[in-house]
Amino acid sequence: MKNHLGDATSPYLLQHANNPVHWYPWGEEALTRAREEDKPILLSIGYSACHWCHVMAHESFEDEETAKVMNALFVNVKVDREERHDLDKIYQLSHQLLTERPGGWPLTMFLTPDDLTAFFGGTYFPREPRYNLPGFRQLLPQVADYYRQRRDEIGRQNARMNQALTAIFSRHDSDASLSPEIRDQFLRQAAGSFDAEYGGFGDAPKFPHVGALGCLLKFGRDADASHVLRFTLEKMASGGINDQIGGGFCRYSVDDYWMIPHFEKMLYDNGGLLAVYAGAAHRFDDPGLARVARATADWAIREMQSPEGGFYSSLDADSEGEEGRFYVWTREEIRALLPPEEFVVVERVFGFDREPNFEGRHYPHVYIEPGVAAAELSLTPAECRRLLDQARTRLYEHRARRVWPGRDDKILTSWNALMIRGLALAGRILDDPALTDAASRALDFIRATLWRDGRLLATCKDGQAHIMAYLDDHAFLIDAILTLLQNRWDSADLRFATALADILLAHFEDREHGGFFFTADDHEALSQRPKSWSDDAMPGGNGVAARALLKLAALTGEPRYHEAAEKTLRAGAAAMRESPMGHGAMIEALDEMLDPGRMLILRGEPDSLAEWRERLSPYSDLRTRLYAIPLGAPDLPPALRDKQSEAATAAFICQGQTCLPLATDLEAAIELLRNPQRD
Repeated sequence: MKNHLGDATSPYLLQHANNPVHWYPWGEEALTRAREEDKPILLSIGYSACHWCHVMAHESFEDEETAKVMNALFVNVKVDREERHDLDKIYQLSHQLLTERPGGWPLTMFLTPDDLTAFFGGTYFPREPRYNLPGFRQLLPQVADYYRQRRDEIGRQNARMNQALTAIFSRHDSDASLSPEIRDQFLRQAAGSFDAEYGGFGDAPKFPHVGALGCLLKFGRDADASHVLRFTLEKMASGGINDQIGGGFCRYSVDDYWMIPHFEKMLYDNGGLLAVYAGAAHRFDDPGLARVARATADWAIREMQSPEGGFYSSLDADSEGEEGRFYVWTREEIRALLPPEEFVVVERVFGFDREPNFEGRHYPHVYIEPGVAAAELSLTPAECRRLLDQARTRLYEHRARRVWPGRDDKILTSWNALMIRGLALAGRILDDPALTDAASRALDFIRATLWRDGRLLATCKDGQAHIMAYLDDHAFLIDAILTLLQNRWDSADLRFATALADILLAHFEDREHGGFFFTADDHEALSQRPKSWSDDAMPGGNGVAARALLKLAALTGEPRYHEAAEKTLRAGAAAMRESPMGHGAMIEALDEMLDPGRMLILRGEPDSLAEWRERLSPYSDLRTRLYAIPLGAPDLPPALRDKQSEAATAAFICQGQTCLPLATDLEAAIELLRNPQRD
C-alpha cells in the first residue's frame, strides 16, 4: 500500500503526499475499496494556507503510530476544500447537524462507505487529549468499534441526516412576494450587530463579511448604512488584518479591534474587499479608502498574479514553522533599518513605542492616525505621509528577503473572477489602466486554459485544468465580465458571458422551484446535490447569479435571464427574511431587480467614445453602468445592434424598461444624466 496523492494538482494534497497515512484523493478507487472492505471512510478536508490543518498534519498525519491506526481501520481520503467546494458544502453542513456547532478546517468526518453519509466528525483533533477534545489516536479505534457494533443505529441516524440535508438543500419559497421590506430588514439587522466602537459585526473572531459590506455599499443612499460601511472599512484599514507594509487583507482578526489577524491571505477575500474599498472610495470621495484599494490591487498583481495572467489562490499563515513569523518585527530591527526621521513616524503610527503585541514582537497596526502623529511630531500631514510611505518601501524590501510563507499556486476560476471584478472596478474608479490590463490578462487566461469544449473548468495548476466548474465559477465570472466590459468593450467577452449564462440555465437551474444548484446536472453524483441561498466566506452563488443575470438581461435584451433571476429571488425570499445578514448577495440582487440602476450605452467612433466617456463619467455613480461600444463592433445581440444613430456618436440612457430620449449631442447627454426626469 502506498500514498496515492503524488499525482494531485492541489498543493494541499501534495503537502500530504509523503505522509505515512495511505491517503487517497476523493474518487472511485477509494470509494470502491471502502465498500469492498466494509471500512468507514476517514475524510479529511482542508487547504494549504490553513494553520490548524498544518498543526494536525504535524501532530497526527506525519506520526507513524497514528498512521498505522488510520491505515488499519479506515480508508483515508484527503480533499482540498478549494478544489472540491461541493464536498465541503455537504460535509460542513453534516458536521453542523451532527455536533450542533459550526464547522471549519481541518474538517474530520467519518463516512459509511455505502451511502457516503457522515456518522461522526469534528474539526481539529489534537494528538493527545486537550482543549476539551479527545486525542485523535485514542478516538480512532472508538469510531471504528462504533461502526462495527452499532450499524442499525448508524443506519437510522444516516436516514435522518440525509432527510435533513435534502430538506435544507431543496428549500424554496416559489410563491414569495419580493418587497423592499427585505432590504429594510437587512439594514436593521446590520445596525443591530454593528460594533460601534471598532467596526464590523459581532465579536471576535472578526471576519470582513464581504457580502454584507457589498450590500451596504449598494444601499449608499441610506445614511445609517453609509456610516456602518465607512466606519468598518476605516477600522479594518487601520488594523492588522490589513497588511500595513505590503498591502492585502488577511482572512480574519482574532480580536475585536482588527489588530492581530489569522495571517493567511486568500485571493477571494482580497478580490471582494478590493471592489468594496474602490466603490466606497468613489461613494465617499475618500482618498484614504482609495489608497487601501490601490495597495490591495498592487499586492494582488505583485505577489499573486502568474506570468500567464491567472491569480494564485493564497499565502500561508505560517513560515519557518511559525504563524505570522514573516510579518512581525522587533523595535531594534526597525530602528536599524530606517533613517531617524522615518523611524519616529513609524514608531508613533505603528506602535513600536508600546509593548509588543504579538508573542514578544511587534505586528504593525495603526495606533495613531498619521494626521495626529504629524501634529505631535511638528510635521505637515503630507510630510508625515511621505515619510511613512518611504518607510513602508524600505520595510517591504527587507521583509521580502525573509523566508516567505508558502503560496498555493493553483488557479481557481471563481476566486479569479472575484479578483477580476475587483480590479476592473478599481481600475475604472482609480483611473488606472494597469489594473484593467491585469484583469483582462486574468480573463484571457481563464478563457484559454479553463474553457474547454464549450464548458468551464474549476481549477488548474501548471496548465493542467480539471474538475467541472460549479455555480460560483459561472456566476462570479459573468459578473466579472460585465464589470470589465464597462472599462473597455470586447464583443468576444460578451459572447463568453452569454455562453456562461446559457450553461447556467441549461445545467444548473432548478426549473421547477427556481434558483440554481451548486453542481451541474452532469456533475459527479454525490450523496446530495447542494443548493443554498446564503453567503459564506464568499458571496452566495445564487445571489451573484441573480444579480449578474439581471444586468446581462438589461444589456442583451434576453428575457430568459431576467426570468431566471426573478425565480431565484422568489425561491430564496424566505431565507432572506429569516437571516438578512447572511444573504447579502441575494439582497443586493433583490435591490437590483426592484430598483435597477441606470444603463448608459455609448455608440460611436473610438476617438469620440473616449471623449464622451471622459466627460460623462463624473455624472455617473455606482448605480450607473456605462458601456462604450464602437460602431462596427461585431456579433452584437439585436438589442445592442438596434442602438445606433445617424449621428457620429450617441448616448442611450435607460433605467429598467424606461429609456430617455436619444442624445446625439454631448452636452445634451450630460443634461440628461443631471436631470433624468426630463424624458
